[in-house]
Amino acid sequence: MRTAIYWTGGMTAILLFGSLNAQPVKEQENMEQAKARNAKHLLVVTHTAGFRHTDSIEAGEKILAELAKQSGRFTLSYCRTADEVQKMLTPQYLNEYRFDGVIFLNTTGDIGIPDLKAFLEWLKGGKAFIGIHAATDTYHNRPEYIEMIGGEFAYHGQQTKVRARVEDKNHPAVAHLAPEWEIFDEIYLFKENTRDKVKVLLSLDHHPDDGTPNAGKPGDYLLAWCRDYGKGRVFYTALGHRVDVWLNPDYQKHLLGGIEWALGLRGAEAKK
Repeated sequence: MRTAIYWTGGMTAILLFGSLNAQPVKEQENMEQAKARNAKHLLVVTHTAGFRHTDSIEAGEKILAELAKQSGRFTLSYCRTADEVQKMLTPQYLNEYRFDGVIFLNTTGDIGIPDLKAFLEWLKGGKAFIGIHAATDTYHNRPEYIEMIGGEFAYHGQQTKVRARVEDKNHPAVAHLAPEWEIFDEIYLFKENTRDKVKVLLSLDHHPDDGTPNAGKPGDYLLAWCRDYGKGRVFYTALGHRVDVWLNPDYQKHLLGGIEWALGLRGAEAKK
């Protein structure tokens, strides 16, 4: 074949050259299609029944889409309205459309899941739950939801800079960080310290300097954690109020690692 190309001149060589280069393109297309078929599928929930973080929800949707594309290991769909919550957050719908988990992106209040207990059982069956910032300001009236996510928002003061301690250097959500991570955001404080119920990933050793009466006092304040939930996995980060936090590459890696861990794509079980 090479001899024929050499002696028969340019036309045959050009035609043959084109056919040789088409094969890698076809293989690449097949690889992309296979990757899409094998990717996990997540539902991003942004409906709110309380305070709405409009700017960070909009930024968050865009960043999460970029992370999904960057990873190639999961795809996203969206649940944005009360009607969509009623339709989509049921085990029947989630199973029919083969969702592997959900992301609660700054949800607040009672968002109207038709059967919360059935939804939680769906999670326990081996699905992923990723909660971001105000996800702990959701369903204050439902202890079973609070137990699942691992904490309940109590209050916050003024936005401030903190130095978060990395507690598990091997976890994919924080493995890229230095032992301490300096970040400026709205820092949530929780009604109870749930360290004995979750695997802590980020914490503070003193109350944030946020202008509240406890500012600067020594203590143990959780910022991010994970846990096993039945056969499923839960990842939560309290960070994600400010748009510039969403634009921070370290925060994006924090989220991506947490998402991939919750989907069972990286890291060991939390065993809590």
